[in-house]
Amino acid sequence: MRHLPTRTTRTSRRGVIGALMAGLLCAAGTTVPAVAESPASAPGHAVAPQSGNGLALTPPMGFNNWNSTHCRAEFDESMVKGIADIFVEKGLKDAGYRYVNLDDCWAKPQRNAEGKLEADPQRFPNGIKEVADYVHSKGLKIGIYTSAGTKTCASVGFPGALGHEYSDAQQFADWGIDYLKYDNCNNQGVDAKQRYTTMRDALAATGRPIVYSICEWGENKPWEWAGELGNLWRTTGDINDSWASMLSIMKKNLPLAAAAGPGHWNDPDMLEVGNGGMTDTEYRTHFSMWSVMAAPLLIGSDLRKASTETFEILSNHEVIAVDQDPLGKQGTVLSSVDGRWVVAKEMADGSRAVALFNETGSAQRIATTAAAVGLPKADGYTMRDLWQHRSYNTAGTVAATVPAHGTVLLRVAADGEWAAHPPAVELGLESSPLIEAGRTATLTTTVTGLGRTPAKKISALLTGPSGWQVKAVSPTGTPALPAGRTLATRWQVTAPAGTPTGTYDLTLDARYRSPDGTLVRSTVPFRAHVVVAPPSGANHLGDLPQLSAANGWGPVERDTSNGESGAGDGHPLTIGGAVFAKGLGVHADSAVEFYTGGACGTVTARVGVDDEAGAGGTVAFEVWADGEKAASTGVLTNAMPAQPVTADVSGAQVVRLVVTDGGDDVDSDHADWADLRITC
Repeated sequence: MRHLPTRTTRTSRRGVIGALMAGLLCAAGTTVPAVAESPASAPGHAVAPQSGNGLALTPPMGFNNWNSTHCRAEFDESMVKGIADIFVEKGLKDAGYRYVNLDDCWAKPQRNAEGKLEADPQRFPNGIKEVADYVHSKGLKIGIYTSAGTKTCASVGFPGALGHEYSDAQQFADWGIDYLKYDNCNNQGVDAKQRYTTMRDALAATGRPIVYSICEWGENKPWEWAGELGNLWRTTGDINDSWASMLSIMKKNLPLAAAAGPGHWNDPDMLEVGNGGMTDTEYRTHFSMWSVMAAPLLIGSDLRKASTETFEILSNHEVIAVDQDPLGKQGTVLSSVDGRWVVAKEMADGSRAVALFNETGSAQRIATTAAAVGLPKADGYTMRDLWQHRSYNTAGTVAATVPAHGTVLLRVAADGEWAAHPPAVELGLESSPLIEAGRTATLTTTVTGLGRTPAKKISALLTGPSGWQVKAVSPTGTPALPAGRTLATRWQVTAPAGTPTGTYDLTLDARYRSPDGTLVRSTVPFRAHVVVAPPSGANHLGDLPQLSAANGWGPVERDTSNGESGAGDGHPLTIGGAVFAKGLGVHADSAVEFYTGGACGTVTARVGVDDEAGAGGTVAFEVWADGEKAASTGVLTNAMPAQPVTADVSGAQVVRLVVTDGGDDVDSDHADWADLRITC
């Protein structure tokens, strides 16, 4: 979680909304294989909601304004009504989204003479009741926000509900509110369970069905007790629109699967899809993993400005069906080795949703089996790709080469109709795609049969950017590929001399025929890096081109601290009062990669928490050489002076600098790689 000393009140806010939804929402238009059902997993198997209010039997779906507007002026009545209109017009209501939720800053700064809350007359000139009536007229529901404290989390300090629970709950009910997000700021040290129990009782006393979202940021392990109180509970601090933030939150939420179920859900915070800080590939991962985790799907982008791709991601009925499955199981981690994740979710019809998630910055093969994900032994299996909307047959291997930061989301079933689908093949790249401009690199691609039936008449084609030379130097085709057999093709790839360093797309295209003669085409993108060898001698590592960079808040800064927002907003690198002229300023969780081409020997730095973090901040520094940890510091705090780090990276092609949060979330984790040098 971010923390800026100049904005301490707002940045201590960890709660944003978990969405809400009463009743069972089934995504329309989803086709899944028919499978035998056990009594425990059949659709009719009812699970009582733990909270006891009968609501949110599937994870809530909707919208919340906070991520896109914060307290800015565009959060107003017009926006809320416009989002409701878009839900209907763009098919999001049909896809299952129901709740249009107001976050902080909707109220006046003070209660009225009767102690009641009032809407900000500039934002909501017609009051909350009128807005609620409009949202309801669209067949949708409306949510509202307050805090389990004397004031809310906004820097203005709007009235909180602590000591006013029954009055505020009745006021919300009178307005027609269907959902309450209850935050954690300014709580006066009152026990969390006590505060959230009082509001639970106050909501029940109104007699109105109101989904109850407990937003205490995971500080008191709400997954251990909140199921008796609310319908969902935040498990982490605030998300932000970055790969590092999304990844960190996902990793904290995944181990909590046992706590989730119908009416009581882990909430890893709302969606950032469409806000611009991640790529579409990363947003598809975000949406896929939230769905596999049975998380609330609460849109956090301004849909009035959303791209076509954003709508396509958010309205993918087949992915939504994974999230909304009535069995209510959260996916569990089967493996997570070197950034290659397999997460499987049991579905009500007996199938399994399987996420093959690639955390790393290059394409990776990720594999499991039907047996490993919990499916029974069968003659063959149907494997449905939920983003490509295609079905294949497999003999039992569940595998894919997954693009950097990507997720292949599959639905796999022991299906008697498997033979109706073409055989699956897996496309891969054996060689590391690091290419020096003007020099020829040899890459090897693979096409491997996975099908219960063989793929026939296979041909492979590798293409690169315009002007690149790509030439096959071994066979590109084969008559047949039964399960387990591979077509390996070597390619000579040359980027033109003078090609700038950076990332470029290569695409492997495989065409083949199923046994009935149907032509099938499969493609996978690869991320190729054009690199330059570092100069000989001692170099400031931060001055060299970066292969990749992921940062918890804002960009990685060169020669300044991390300011948590836009580029250039940091300060001189300062640790324990010592100022350093050169280095990198980051924010946990962070990872920065550099190409060293096997020509370097030693990395040195002085590291620690930057003084701008005030009294907060706990971080740990690591240096990795080609996937092997070469040095680490253990946990460092703001009270410690700069610590020396030395790492032997001899022979490594890639050096990776990592900063983790020290195990206590990412509050104030401004980390400096000061006086960062490499000898080549």
